[in-house]
Amino acid sequence: MEREIEILKEKILRLKEEKDVLILAHFYANSEVQEIADKVGDSFQLAKDAQNAKNKIICFCGVNFMGESAKLLNPDKKILIPDIGAGCPMADMVNLDDLDGIKERYDDVAIVSYINTKADVKSRSDVCVTSSNAMKIVSALPNKNIYFLPDKNLGSYIANQIEDKNFIFHEGYCKYHNFVEYEEVEDLKNRYGYDVLVHPECTSQVVELGDCVGSTKALLDYVGRTKKKGYIVCTEEGILYQMNKLSPDSEFIIPSSMKPCEDMKKNTLENLYRVLVDEGPEIILDESLMERASRPLKKMMEMS
Repeated sequence: MEREIEILKEKILRLKEEKDVLILAHFYANSEVQEIADKVGDSFQLAKDAQNAKNKIICFCGVNFMGESAKLLNPDKKILIPDIGAGCPMADMVNLDDLDGIKERYDDVAIVSYINTKADVKSRSDVCVTSSNAMKIVSALPNKNIYFLPDKNLGSYIANQIEDKNFIFHEGYCKYHNFVEYEEVEDLKNRYGYDVLVHPECTSQVVELGDCVGSTKALLDYVGRTKKKGYIVCTEEGILYQMNKLSPDSEFIIPSSMKPCEDMKKNTLENLYRVLVDEGPEIILDESLMERASRPLKKMMEMS
């Protein structure tokens, strides 16, 4: 079995070179996919990597909205995704109808979309943000009112630290982070005495338990700096591949209530190989939509 995996990796690397493909993988992807990728990162870092790509083709090992974002930043490139069925339930919680009347209902309002949204929602937004840059960007906006979508938990986390703005929240959430249980995390912290690392897509109660709260990149940086005996990790298990590389002697505990992301796990070596052979599935978007949806993404990059 190991030999078969190595042969598959060799085939992927050969195709990558032959077809001039940049392979991007999110921290939540399977470890073997992260291992073979050219760039691994959080949503913000991967957006920058996509924007700066010189390759003819980008293969995004993540979920659909990430592939769409790469296409919006590179309209002339071919953007591939290993499994077109890898979606984001949070992104699916927003409809264009949710944005109707927002500008009329609130004076001096900015529509701020988490990058975890589809292209059509981005097209109706003023700026996009990630968990890495949301604080900086929202603080810099001149608007008094902020309509933040879709993640109510990330929005609340930002709102609690920016006092001079009024936040209106969409009621979306991550179906995995939102259900991390406060009682379980508290029990683990009391039992082991380890630092708690929390992604702000978790509820405010879980965030309060965090010794480090931030994006996947911020959590990794914290592990790399501190290298403690152990950590309780309140985010998707895919991140453990990078954490173990940064601090191999540490123990990492994922609460049982923090479930793996089913869509991220659709990115496999087999799917990656097949998409490179077929050059599909490909992310294809309407040109008019791309022009409108790229604006808030480009504004995010400029303000970061």
